[in-house]
Amino acid sequence: MTVILLRHGRSTANTSGVLAGRSVGVDLDDTGRKQAGEVVDRLGHVENLVAVVRSPLQRCQQTVAPLVEARGLTEVVDDRLVEVDYGQWTGRPIKDLLAEDMWKTVQQQPSAAIFPEGEGLAHVQSRAVAAIRELDAHYGGPDGSGIWVACSHGDVIKSIIADAMGMHLDSFQRIVVEPASVSVIRYSSSRPYVHTVNSTGARPTVPAPPPPADTASGAAPASDDAVIGGSTGSHDNHGAPPVSTHTTSAG
Repeated sequence: MTVILLRHGRSTANTSGVLAGRSVGVDLDDTGRKQAGEVVDRLGHVENLVAVVRSPLQRCQQTVAPLVEARGLTEVVDDRLVEVDYGQWTGRPIKDLLAEDMWKTVQQQPSAAIFPEGEGLAHVQSRAVAAIRELDAHYGGPDGSGIWVACSHGDVIKSIIADAMGMHLDSFQRIVVEPASVSVIRYSSSRPYVHTVNSTGARPTVPAPPPPADTASGAAPASDDAVIGGSTGSHDNHGAPPVSTHTTSAG
């Protein structure tokens, strides 16, 4: 069961240096709209996309719109993928926030960060990971062949990747998630496998669905154990070959 985490394209807030948070009316800028259109080709090699789930904010809707239209996909809005509630920080210039005591906490111990009149980053991770795992179980299907897209926001996606990597939330600032970047996680019965982080431009490597068990012969399904020594890039890729072998751009 595989999720493609897509950050929204570049927004007007990104270029103005303002912490948009959940502010309404934040659009993609010209670059962001171009990035949204390019997502169609970047995911063109993924044949079995079954759904797009997104944050309710406008910049995410605009980012997935070309993909939804081109592929005829089901589009679902899930509030648990919404941007962090930055509370009193919402709408303020980033340069002004640098002097806040909370800024150091966000950088050095994000698990303890609770934004004034907003939410804590630990809660963000809890709600986002719960949503991704629940949705992945649904859209992956009984055979685990479903691949779906979740469009969300930078800190939200970073918290999901940190969980999949087994990292403490206090280390999530080491992860880079740029606008319109793609990160790919496959959730297995034993553990998550992180295939791609912060892929921009190129078509990301997305794992193929696992082969079904041969019930007629009684053969056991392919092992979901990690390959000792590292994957060879062939059929030992946790039970299935990759869909694409394009180079991943990581932050």
